[in-house]
Amino acid sequence: MSGISTHVLDTSKGTPGADVRVVLEREGGAGAWDKLCEARTDADGRVKNLLPHGRGLEMAAYRLTFETEPYFAKSGVTTFFPSVTVIFRVMDAAKHHHVPLLVSPFGYSTYRGT
Repeated sequence: MSGISTHVLDTSKGTPGADVRVVLEREGGAGAWDKLCEARTDADGRVKNLLPHGRGLEMAAYRLTFETEPYFAKSGVTTFFPSVTVIFRVMDAAKHHHVPLLVSPFGYSTYRGT
């Protein structure tokens, strides 16, 4: 089944990034973004499907925004990046797209996962 999923790993602790707010948007016309979903990562740092129920994946650009500042603030840590935005393009709507975020207070990376 195609869809979009994510997980957050806190590389400063080596643990899942639990309870991180994630927003998924799809690029619309004239540079606008249409909000599709807002979710929070589970105890394992995952959101298993960000697409709303009944909505299929489309060939388009999508934007994931991870609210990292509140996550780090819970541990009394100040972060350089209050949020992380990842824009990616779906070129095959039949495939699942997994977009992980590896994050620490002063850096992050992401990739196309499986």
